[in-house]
Amino acid sequence: MSVPWKGKGSKGEAADCAGARLARQATVEVAGLLGKRDMSRADLARLMDVSPGRVSQILSGDENLTLRSLAAVAEALDLDIKISFVEPKEDGARRARGLGDGSDAFVYAP
Repeated sequence: MSVPWKGKGSKGEAADCAGARLARQATVEVAGLLGKRDMSRADLARLMDVSPGRVSQILSGDENLTLRSLAAVAEALDLDIKISFVEPKEDGARRARGLGDGSDAFVYAP
């Protein structure tokens, strides 16, 4: 079975870019949460009952980050995940914005 957006055309490339952007946003969010809770990756690994290396893989920003991995992080941190679909800005530009927590981390926002 072929998945239309998985092709090499512009739609497939756009989906790849969007997936990578979402993965970066998710990992930045998790890193920010760890920072606010004064937790290390090793602390998260203990809560998730996985190796610190596995947490590093999850937080690497890999575009293949799965919803299951994010759910495992949320469960370990006793959090819910909210996913929202929003209309892009009229000019279609995505802007980087800081997290506002003093770090140099950022997310892309439509």
